[in-house]
Amino acid sequence: MTTENVLLAARQLAFSYGGAPVFAGVDLTIGQREIVCLIGASGCGKSTLLRLLAGLAEPSAGDVATMNTKAGPRVDGKNGAKRAAKASVVFQSPALLPWLTVADNVAFGLDFACRPVSSRGERQQHIERVLAQVGLTEHARKKPQALSGGMAQRVSLARALARNPEIIYLDEPFSALDAITREAMQDLLLALAHQQQSAALLVTHDIDEALRIGDRVLLLAGCQDGTPARIVGEWRPGGKAPRQHRSPALNAMREEILDALSNPGTAWFPDL
Repeated sequence: MTTENVLLAARQLAFSYGGAPVFAGVDLTIGQREIVCLIGASGCGKSTLLRLLAGLAEPSAGDVATMNTKAGPRVDGKNGAKRAAKASVVFQSPALLPWLTVADNVAFGLDFACRPVSSRGERQQHIERVLAQVGLTEHARKKPQALSGGMAQRVSLARALARNPEIIYLDEPFSALDAITREAMQDLLLALAHQQQSAALLVTHDIDEALRIGDRVLLLAGCQDGTPARIVGEWRPGGKAPRQHRSPALNAMREEILDALSNPGTAWFPDL
């Protein structure tokens, strides 16, 4: 990846909780229109790292540089609000407001002071376009309690897309869905990210999901001696996503990842 294509770069990020280090020395980049999947065992700090990159929390050390195409790179690791204004986050729970309709949930926050000024009519047209993209036009007036789990997560994804984000951060958003719905949501994420030319960072515990849709797969893991977690491996599945499950190439890559999970002291990185 060339410097010109980098949208976000984290350098030597570290985070401690209650005096105990969670991770340290994390270097990570996200390219324009790239889908990066971050995997790792439960409790290794994946969700915390996502929050730091998205600007929802501050690191104990290190910084994050975001690329402004007009002004060049900008280091704003100590001002997460700047990154948050240009990002969207989708959590494992859809976190919909039960008293609002589907359309109003998607529109929530678009009139905040940090958002570009637009008329009510412009916002309405924008919401209608986003609802059409996720296939929810006919459900715009429903309340969240009338939705299935997959539909609720589509609303959450639509709400993220309505902000026109440069990067979408997703924290295991499909883990509670059945296998068929989960794959449909993965395909929808791919299609919408490409349509909007947004990059994405997906945190997942599912290796197959990461290999199916990720341009790059990063493994965050702690070493066997109990030191803070770090990025211990990187894989590039290659080919157009979504990819065929359990192809010989993906099977071999899956075994490498499982081996790296078991032996995080031995890093796996591609030859560049």
